[in-house]
Amino acid sequence: MANGSSKWPSLVVFLLLVAAAALLATQFKPGAWYAGLIKPAWTPPNWVFGPIWTVLYVMIALAGWLDWRSGERGSAMAAWGVALVLNASWSWLFFGQQAIGLALVDIVALWCAIVAFSLAARNETPVASLLFVPYLLWVSYATALNFVIWQSNG
Repeated sequence: MANGSSKWPSLVVFLLLVAAAALLATQFKPGAWYAGLIKPAWTPPNWVFGPIWTVLYVMIALAGWLDWRSGERGSAMAAWGVALVLNASWSWLFFGQQAIGLALVDIVALWCAIVAFSLAARNETPVASLLFVPYLLWVSYATALNFVIWQSNG
């Protein structure tokens, strides 16, 4: 019994880590500056981001937790941690600092960290790797959006 229940505190830790990153990101709102930027027609409305990121953050926490539980403490966990830091940094760079180019560098690095996690975790924890696929797809879309906004707004 103790063995089965001992896994849940570590899940809570992963959920709290991801929640902290999400909370940090929400401190920097789009606001009037973002509204005034030239954006492509395929930019989603602002209300879409909350629901999508909520689902993605839960999946990110579960992926990290599953990999942690596998006993591997190598490159997948390192990539997961780097991705979480880069994820939290993007909103600060883009909205907080209004540094579109630096945010683009950050999100490209985030994309690389997501791929690194997925590749590193695929053998030990394939479910964790698969949980990062929607994250990779969304960040790919967000990277393209960041790039076009950067190009359009110099």
